[in-house]
Amino acid sequence: MLSPTPLSLLCALLLCLPLAIVYTIISATITTTYTDENPETINLPRLNNTKNHQGTPFEPNTALPDDDESLFQVASRVNPIPCPQKLQPKKLAFMFLTNIPLPFAPLWELYFNNQSSNTKTLFNIYIHADPTYNYDPPFSGVFAHRVIPSKHTRRFTPTLISAARRLLAHALLDDPANAMFALISPSCIPIHSFDFTYKTVINSDKSFIEILNNEVGEYDRWAARGEDVMLPEVKLEEFRIGSQFWILTRKHARLVVSDRKLWSKFKLPCVRWYTCYPEENYFSTLLNMRDPLGCVPTTLTHVDWRGRFDGHPRTYKASVVGPELIVSIRRRRPRYGHNGTNVSDLFVTERHDPFLFARKFSFDSIRTLMSIANDVIFKN
Repeated sequence: MLSPTPLSLLCALLLCLPLAIVYTIISATITTTYTDENPETINLPRLNNTKNHQGTPFEPNTALPDDDESLFQVASRVNPIPCPQKLQPKKLAFMFLTNIPLPFAPLWELYFNNQSSNTKTLFNIYIHADPTYNYDPPFSGVFAHRVIPSKHTRRFTPTLISAARRLLAHALLDDPANAMFALISPSCIPIHSFDFTYKTVINSDKSFIEILNNEVGEYDRWAARGEDVMLPEVKLEEFRIGSQFWILTRKHARLVVSDRKLWSKFKLPCVRWYTCYPEENYFSTLLNMRDPLGCVPTTLTHVDWRGRFDGHPRTYKASVVGPELIVSIRRRRPRYGHNGTNVSDLFVTERHDPFLFARKFSFDSIRTLMSIANDVIFKN
């Protein structure tokens, strides 16, 4: 048998080198790319807690199921009590639900990096980004590699509920230190510093979720899927309305992903789409039925509905955005339940919780917001 010469070994090595390069490129791509809304393999996105989350890809830890039902089953088994590792603080989970590139990403970047604390381990970011849309520019900075496996969302359907539950499930499974879970809109901005927000909610034993009763159009919303379809699981007198943007405790986050009973009704398609806003009914109805005393019946995300009847709140145009607007929003008192009270909690009348976020802002107001960020928005 002939022994290989040094020259023949070198030639063989050179022939294999291009294949090795191609394999390396393909492997690197596969670990960070989701090809569609139902990827064949989904790895648990255990997120590294580097200083600012930049350049940190998801690290596979435990394989998660593709379908929502199995995902929620796994998430429903987590500890409902925050369990930070030794000497680690509790964290806020910021969950962005979007189908567009985040227009206020530069402001949020300042928000997350303007902490007075030396540690950058007080928060986690999760993004549900509808995969049927393009995201140009792509998510970067603190938002890089934060997108969870996402699916298509559409107004007047239960898909927005599913997206929020998906965010909760991934946040629950990702980090046992996540203690409070805030759902954020792409048209939403912070109106206080991160430190102020963290200190306001991190030790709360109650969720902040708007729970309204006897609202105009309540029956039409309840019957949007058909007459009496919600029965017997949800009676009309149990049906509630509230903002889709809330801050939930870990206990309530697990309650939401564990729910099967109410979801069996709210997931049904509406036959009257013009009164169909399931994301504004499901969460407030569920928590009011299961644990009303565990809720502060208000949202800490300001929105202006005055004079609006088209299902869309007022949009703050760039021309009205300035220090005065931010200060005036901060001074307003949230609405607590029906007529300012929650019959299950007599002490709610004494509360004056601060708004922490506000919406909707026109996308072209980002320049003005950035110019007043440090001197107004993040100045407590």
